[in-house]
Amino acid sequence: MFVLHVVFVVSGANQDNGFVSFAYSVAKFFVFGLGDVFTPGDATIGVVLNYGLAALIYLFGGRIVARALTR
Repeated sequence: MFVLHVVFVVSGANQDNGFVSFAYSVAKFFVFGLGDVFTPGDATIGVVLNYGLAALIYLFGGRIVARALTR
């Protein structure tokens, strides 16, 4: 959902759309405080950096857990 949220913000998607709103709320719930790590002047860059960082953390964390479970 993080990637979808970033794509929607960068492309300027209509936030009144149900699916866009759903993706935003799910991403905001799972970002767990990482949504304001970077505070650049441009809000779009901030979303890309913060939600991209959260996506990377989930990716690497998931890989570590998956690797531990397969052993």
